[in-house]
Amino acid sequence: MPELLTPIVVSACLGALIGLIRQWGDQRETEPAEFAGLRTHALWAVLGCVAGFAGGPQQPYVLIVAMLGVAAHLILPFPRVPGRNHPGSTSFAEALLTLLCGALVAWSETRAAVLVAALTMVILGSKKPIHSWARELTTADIRGTLQFVAITGVILPLVPDRPLGPLGAFNPFSTWLMVVIISGLGFAGYVAIRILGARAGILLTGILGGLASSTACTLAFCRRSRESPTLSEHYALAVVAACTVMLPRVLLAVGIINPGLTRVLLAPFALMALPGLFFITWVWFRRRPVHQPGDTPALGNPLGLLTAMKFAGLYAVIAFLVRVFRAQGWTEGLLPLSFFSGLTDLDAISLSLAREGGETPVAAAAVAVTVAAIANTLLKAGFAIALGSTGLRRRITLVLGATAAAGTAWAFTAA
Repeated sequence: MPELLTPIVVSACLGALIGLIRQWGDQRETEPAEFAGLRTHALWAVLGCVAGFAGGPQQPYVLIVAMLGVAAHLILPFPRVPGRNHPGSTSFAEALLTLLCGALVAWSETRAAVLVAALTMVILGSKKPIHSWARELTTADIRGTLQFVAITGVILPLVPDRPLGPLGAFNPFSTWLMVVIISGLGFAGYVAIRILGARAGILLTGILGGLASSTACTLAFCRRSRESPTLSEHYALAVVAACTVMLPRVLLAVGIINPGLTRVLLAPFALMALPGLFFITWVWFRRRPVHQPGDTPALGNPLGLLTAMKFAGLYAVIAFLVRVFRAQGWTEGLLPLSFFSGLTDLDAISLSLAREGGETPVAAAAVAVTVAAIANTLLKAGFAIALGSTGLRRRITLVLGATAAAGTAWAFTAA
């Protein structure tokens, strides 16, 4: 049938690509390839295409029979052949997915077939990196992953989604949703650091550390500068990178809740990021940072149920105070609250004001978040002055001082 020619060709190509990756992976092993390769996968995809076309998507009986036949071929003969290993679960899954790719093409779902084939190829080709990375996982990594799963998938669906307490300021679901957002951003940065490991230079570690926890990153590099004063400039680069990345990270978190507030915050946060970007560019092009073993301090996992509970409590308190100030008409009181909250945690006050939505004027909320960012920047500068080497203190004071000054200038102009 002419209408079947193109699907057969496309199916054969997709199956051949999957088989090529499988055969390439087998040939890299110490043992010779012992399972299906390019030709077999191409034939499986064609078989799935013809079977899917014969029965159609509404009555795929022929496809089911074909899948059962391939499954029986994979399962039954191998135990009776001496010296041959069982194909394994991965081989079994990839064979059936190859058949389904052909069936999807026959049913005019070519995009879905390409996506399934691409994901199968990526998973097959990532066998060695995945195994290598899994062997390097520590108990702390597994604990952090399980805690993130608990924070996101276990606790969030269980908490009630309704206003509670005075002024209805406390919503358990909204409060824990903020925890999920911040934990997710921190977890992404931590996973990136663990995947890159020692290959990550000081600058990249500072950027990823800013996503995970800019405070932890600042403390770690400041302490390390005391141990290796000759690398103070590079450690200052990492601290500035972490503090600068903190700004777009907050913008991203706020944008999930309140895009309108994010648009107003773009101007002050861009101004505050300029000193850091200038310093990073100047150091990078003046003398490219050299990464040596042991230069980059280990950054601990920022996640944890205790940390999440502390953030949730702080967020709930700040959200309540924001609601009280707004109800009493104490708009000016938001600025002192934002400043002292920023000394503790920038995310809590930012997300609290973002969740207020139209109840708090966007301009006033933007000024309050900017004041909190200024306070948090001054806190990081204080850490550098108290814990860092002389060279790091000088550089951090200059850059973060300019960052706080830029934010202060905008806040006075906008207030």
